[in-house]
Amino acid sequence: MRVLVACEYSGTVRDAFLELGHDALSCDLLPTDVLGPHYQGDVFEIINEGWDLLIGHPPCTYISKAGARWLYPKAGEIDKDRLKKGLEGKEFFMKLYNSSIKHIALENPTPLKAIGMPEPSQIIQPYEFGHPYSKRTLLWLKNLPPLEKTNIITNFTPYLPSNTGGKKRNQQYSRGTAKNWKESSTTFKGVAKAMAEQWGRPGIIQSQLF
Repeated sequence: MRVLVACEYSGTVRDAFLELGHDALSCDLLPTDVLGPHYQGDVFEIINEGWDLLIGHPPCTYISKAGARWLYPKAGEIDKDRLKKGLEGKEFFMKLYNSSIKHIALENPTPLKAIGMPEPSQIIQPYEFGHPYSKRTLLWLKNLPPLEKTNIITNFTPYLPSNTGGKKRNQQYSRGTAKNWKESSTTFKGVAKAMAEQWGRPGIIQSQLF
């Protein structure tokens, strides 16, 4: 099976499919962090090259609900420039989703209501796939079944910062575990393994490599 992993520089999802014998390629404007098949450039330059499955991690900076305080810097006011960038992010997301590839999975965090993203197909957490962290992740699926949980961890901590301003207000907050933006955006290996094993198995997608 030919798998295109869009907006991925870590190689995590790409390598999970490669390990199972699939023809997988990651693509990003950045170089890959891990040596392997990678196209550095615009994903739409290669999106029509006969892929069976697209897994995408579109940029979420201006789409994510985590950026609400910057979209609404003052009560009742909206940052028009940031809204414009958010709508451009949505346009990129939808262009991936509406591509000619038959089987598609796109992931993003919870989006801002103002951006008007379509309803997701599924919500997953790292602690459902063997990692002791929470990081609410939404999946938009096309011609794919929902991911099945593989290893549920009951003791977990937040992976990303949340309500950091709440410290001053004596509210519950978390600084998270991720050390930088690269760690924050990298797919967990347990999730990548589940994608490869479940969506790459015979019968899920008909065009297989033998």
